[in-house]
Amino acid sequence: MKAAVVAKNKTVEIKEKTLRPLKYGEALLKMECCGVCHTDLHVKNADFGDVSGVILGHEGIGVVTEIAEGVTSLKVGDRASVAWFFHGCGHCEYCNSGKETFCREVKNAGYTVDGGMAEECIVTADYAVKVPDGLDSAAASSITCAGVTTYKAIKVSGIKPGQWLAIYGLGGLGNLALQYAKNVFNAKVIAIDVNDKQLTLAKEMGADLTLNPKTDNVDEIIQKDLGGAHAAVVTAVAKSAFNSAVGSVRAAGRVVAVGLPVETMDLSIPRLVLDGIEVVGSLVGTREDLKEAFRFGAEGKVVPKVAMRPLEDINAIFEEMEQGKFTGRMVIDFKHKK
Repeated sequence: MKAAVVAKNKTVEIKEKTLRPLKYGEALLKMECCGVCHTDLHVKNADFGDVSGVILGHEGIGVVTEIAEGVTSLKVGDRASVAWFFHGCGHCEYCNSGKETFCREVKNAGYTVDGGMAEECIVTADYAVKVPDGLDSAAASSITCAGVTTYKAIKVSGIKPGQWLAIYGLGGLGNLALQYAKNVFNAKVIAIDVNDKQLTLAKEMGADLTLNPKTDNVDEIIQKDLGGAHAAVVTAVAKSAFNSAVGSVRAAGRVVAVGLPVETMDLSIPRLVLDGIEVVGSLVGTREDLKEAFRFGAEGKVVPKVAMRPLEDINAIFEEMEQGKFTGRMVIDFKHKK
């Protein structure tokens, strides 16, 4: 089978790979598509360490073609996910308390184990979430990572209907965060981005207020006109966005960190203490979060913006990603080969 494999020179090679036989509890998926995430770019560039030789991809959707002994959660013909949270140990305090993504023995698709950017993929059946009828596979691929990550982050923010939520970064994650915030949580949304094209799209998708830090004093406007945001979700990968988020929330507000810039953010300790500001991290989502996120997609409340590309375009996609040339999500298409 063809697969996108991380190479040592910070590129990705398209190679022929042969999969091993299935083990107890595993299923084999014939991949239909796999989204390309900014985290894939980090993995390719060895920002999290050298993992050359691994197959990329954690936004995969495939059809079950074979199951091993012990599999009861999937059957042949089901569509299922290949997600960043590939599987946990199943018995630690995190796995047993609804915080499974923090399992210390977690395996991540396309990073510590082979992922879904290949014609076939082996999954641990109990950790591969079924895709509901009515949800297109390409759309589901984006929800598998970007969607569930932002859905979970909004949950963590504690936002309530009618309250103001500031979303920093309206790219692949922020675009979905906006839709979940408006159409599922019924929040008022402030969209913040340095790209006017992203802001125009955000406005079209229902953002109540759009701001560009290049021309707007974001913190001052939000505090003066709205009394501060009730919460902020930061999907951007810039230190300035995190600092601005802390400055934009009102007393007792909560800032949820999602993006992964390499810098360290600034925090005013008196501001945190005197105004009771909370800054928390949110890491992807659990299997239950993904089931919920898929369901809202199937109901049409969230519609990912995707563009299908052949596997051979993967390095070009990464170049375009680094240059900020596209909106929405690039998705590798395995159903219609080049």
